[in-house]
Formats: sequence, C-alpha cells, structure tokens
Amino acid sequence: MTLLHDLAADEIKDRLAEINRRFTDLAVVSGWPDTWSARFPTARQVADAEVLDLAPASLDLVIHALALHWADDPVGQMVQAARALRPDGLFLAVLPGGESLAGLRAALSQAEVELTGGLSPHVLPMGDLRDLGGLISRAGLALPVADSVPVTLSYRDMLHLGRELRAMGEGNAMADRRRQPLPRAVLAHAAQLYAEANPDPDDPARVLARIELIFLTGWAPAPSQPKPLRPGSATVSLADALARARPSESEP
Repeated sequence: MTLLHDLAADEIKDRLAEINRRFTDLAVVSGWPDTWSARFPTARQVADAEVLDLAPASLDLVIHALALHWADDPVGQMVQAARALRPDGLFLAVLPGGESLAGLRAALSQAEVELTGGLSPHVLPMGDLRDLGGLISRAGLALPVADSVPVTLSYRDMLHLGRELRAMGEGNAMADRRRQPLPRAVLAHAAQLYAEANPDPDDPARVLARIELIFLTGWAPAPSQPKPLRPGSATVSLADALARARPSESEP
C-alpha cells in the first residue's frame, strides 16, 4: 500500500546522493512515518499538521513527503519548512501533480454522467509543474528547481487501484464530493471504461495508472550562494556571443 511512497523515497535518496553535501540534521514531513523512517533512519518524523513541529533554524534538510497536495495552505507549509532551515539548508518536496490519475477521473466522470445524469468530483485536482514551481520562491527559498518524474503502475482493475489509493490515505476528501457511495452499476461501468482506455500492454487483463511525481527544490538563502548578475552588467552582448559560437564560413 506504500508503493508510491517507496518510489518517491528512493528517488529522493538518489537525488541527495548527487549533492556534494552531508546532511546531519533532517526532518521528514509525512503521513507515513514508518515508510520514510526506513529510508531516512536519522531523520525526525514530523506529522503533516497545519502547524509543523519544526524549530526555527534547527535543520539543514527538510523533506516534505507526499503530503503537500493535501495542505490547505501549501505555501504556508513551505514557509514553515524554510524557517526551520539554517542558511543554505535544503528543502525538498515531492507530490503528485499534472496529469496524475487523469484516466481515473475521466472514467468515473463519464460513467456517472451516462448512468445518473449528474457529476461530482472524485479525484483531487492536481497542480501543474509551472504553478507548483512558482511556490518555491514565494516561500522565500533560493535557487528554485521544479521537475517531474512519470510513474506507471499496474493493477488488476480500476477497483483495485481505488482500494490502493484509499489505503495510502488518498481517498476523496473534497468538500463537494458525493456523500453517498456510487451505485455499483456506475462503478462497474467506470471500471469497464477505464480498462478500455488504460490497458496494460504486458498483460491485457490488467490496467495501468499514470502518476506524475513533481519534485520541488529550494535552498534557504545564504551569502555563499551564487547570485544572478545585475541587469545591464554583462560585458559581452548576446549577438557577439552567438557570433563567436557560430562556425566561420572557412571551417569545414
């Protein structure tokens, strides 16, 4: 039930291994402390509450692990994490975004409209990469980087996928959600539509779920960090630089 958390944690470990830096005081903000403590045994596990249990300027690494998309105030969560960092400390968040579970949203919506004539939200709207990346600077972090990693998972059917999502705490918690369970006929029709649109090419009896994991990285400001040049301070024009880079006509 924690497969997505395992994949996200392994990706973060790989990214940290590429940084020439040893992090000694770190915290992981998540709703799955057992999973993340197995990957980061020296990290303090912090519940993803509205007010994070983080002391100011006490850490050199904060990982916000698959919880930011449920926050009522994601920028506020990032600001709290930034305040907990010492100068040049690292903030790293992972969350689903973009087109994650778009196939599930489409199948449930189509089935509900066709069989009931109504429509209610079933899958949390996901932020896109550009919008989520813009939150990094808003939180006061420097050197912002946002990128995504596509993840494709195979399930027996759409209902198996739904049970997996609920087990991960990713059930439907939206305020405008349908308060009664969907009729079985709607679920069966949605499962059929999902299977037709998302078959597993390696096993036609199974279906695929596509998730886009978005990673947000930023550093607590520090005097030692590289700074952008002041506008107008360049000593070579762009045209001259391009001309120098262009091969001359005499070159083969």
